[in-house]
Amino acid sequence: MNNIGIIVAMEEELDEILKIMNEIEQKEIYNITFIEGKIENNQVIVVKSGVGKVNAARITQILIDKLNVKYVINVGSAGALNPMLNIGDIVIADRLIQHDFDITAFNHEKGYITDVGDYINSDKKLVERLQNVAKNIKNAEYKVVTGVIASGDIFCTEIEMKNKIYSKFNAECVEMEGAAIAQVCYLDRIPFVVIRSISDSPNGNNAIVFDEFVKLASKRCAKILKEFLKMK
Repeated sequence: MNNIGIIVAMEEELDEILKIMNEIEQKEIYNITFIEGKIENNQVIVVKSGVGKVNAARITQILIDKLNVKYVINVGSAGALNPMLNIGDIVIADRLIQHDFDITAFNHEKGYITDVGDYINSDKKLVERLQNVAKNIKNAEYKVVTGVIASGDIFCTEIEMKNKIYSKFNAECVEMEGAAIAQVCYLDRIPFVVIRSISDSPNGNNAIVFDEFVKLASKRCAKILKEFLKMK
């Protein structure tokens, strides 16, 4: 396995990664476009999954089954849960959880998945590499934190929901794909890591803010990714 799989959910996120790629070629699998190329002499395959956990899980399994990826990186935007995070800040996931997975009727905690558990750990070496990248970024206009990312098939807008997810799971941010990618990689024994940049904060009006700042978040993620792939 020689390829690095990179998954994004949205066109804006894909566009920023394409800007740092070269030797680009495309292939179609199941009517999905997979873009092969190089970033900093690393062979990568970039794909837009679309929004949501099922889309993300499907793409992850295709990357593993058909394209022989050695590890998977998910990058993109997220909504802040931690009140200390600002637009453009970066979150590296050391653990991920599906905040909307609920079998509490069977005496399990919210987020617990049978045969998986609740929190799924990112690959420690990949997390450490990203942390080292963050330390070496000088004069950054944003901060980089490591912590829990929560995923669910809901674009979180309500302050009450935001507070519940933050207090229940101690999550830094919320999005719609990362934990599903984590689950597939965990089951297939493939290393993975998730990087998110803050595009909004759930406040009842954050869909408008998201539209304004998703490009900024995408640029920040692409920059971190490029620096990460420079490292040996």
